[in-house]
Amino acid sequence: MRVHLEYGRTGLTVDLPEANVVKSLGYQSTDPLSDPEAVVRRALTQPTGTAPLAELVRGRSSACIVICDITRPVPNEVLLRPALETIESAGIPRDQILILVATGLHRPSTPDELVEMVGASIVADYRIESHHGQAQEEHVYLGESPRGVPIWLDRRYVEADLKIAVGLIEPHFMAGFSGGRKLICPGIAALETIRAWHGPRFLEHPCARAGCLAGNPVHEENTWIARHAGCDFIINTVIDERRQVLAVVAGDMEEAFHEGVDFVRGVVTDTVPEPVDVVVTSSAGYPLDTTYYQSIKGMVGALEIVNPGGTIILAASLSQGIGSTEFQSLFDDTPSLGVFMERITGDDYFVLDQWLLEELAKVRRKAKVKLVTDGLAPDVVARLFVEPSESVEAAVEQCLVEYGPEATIAVIPKGPYVLAEVA
Repeated sequence: MRVHLEYGRTGLTVDLPEANVVKSLGYQSTDPLSDPEAVVRRALTQPTGTAPLAELVRGRSSACIVICDITRPVPNEVLLRPALETIESAGIPRDQILILVATGLHRPSTPDELVEMVGASIVADYRIESHHGQAQEEHVYLGESPRGVPIWLDRRYVEADLKIAVGLIEPHFMAGFSGGRKLICPGIAALETIRAWHGPRFLEHPCARAGCLAGNPVHEENTWIARHAGCDFIINTVIDERRQVLAVVAGDMEEAFHEGVDFVRGVVTDTVPEPVDVVVTSSAGYPLDTTYYQSIKGMVGALEIVNPGGTIILAASLSQGIGSTEFQSLFDDTPSLGVFMERITGDDYFVLDQWLLEELAKVRRKAKVKLVTDGLAPDVVARLFVEPSESVEAAVEQCLVEYGPEATIAVIPKGPYVLAEVA
């Protein structure tokens, strides 16, 4: 059985034993929009839960539009062009419009990435700047949330007259779904805010997982923070496995977001009848699988359907290596994931990006992981609390020896973009 996994920019075709494969999980069949820009324009004039964008613009002198960074494949040009035209025609001059890249604690966007993200003409015509999460002086303190999270948000956003968030709604391994409020927290939040919001008291909650909003403290907290900071309008999209636009929602930050979530659930949810011994998956290819840091999301996305003690086989390009210097240092300084969990549940320990190692610890408490990659040498992979494999086929063969010739396998070619569940 030949399966094409999302891997880097080109994909990876693998051969799996058909008799063992229970199911290949993927998106439900949905036709892409024939004219997505026309749908965007209609959504701006007939939004959900708020007045049309042009009406919101009137009387305001400046606008800040928050967009995702390169790690999210948002069709920004399709979403931004109608919005920018509407904002200008309704009275805010171009030199008072800022497009702010919500990097969270990621590095700033490069010039080439900006062109890839929004298109050359928007780069040429508009002011685009990156958020700098570790520069606290660039943020405004807005008090504490009800759960005690200190709220520091980018000054450029807080002080803008009109606040807009543009993004993508898809399953998110901590917050339930991306999009909406998530562009603000963690997108344009300072380190002190993200450190608390990504802390163990939030992430260890059983509802802090993909597809779950009800009772999810990660979702509830950043929704409260975003509403407290103010967000006048969102424009969110849903894309298919070929990254074609399936739907556009716009309007109130919460109402339009939930409208998009209702749609995306029906598209991305797929099931197996019972947990399996082996899950072969990906990290959804470029741009999400460029680092080990981001690729852990692919492991987490398989967690619901793997048997306790089973194995997740992850294929990820890791073309940019492990991740930030701080994230890399965790593997040098951590003798075991058990020791790591003891450290982070104490009062004083903190290392930037530790939350993805915490997610890896969740995975490893339930399952083994075999990693297939061209981006890191096997001896380096062996230090990352997973097992290196030369190929997906070799990893599967090893699993069949371990679990027996009738071991069950599920495949998730799109990785964390699919909401994999047990029916």
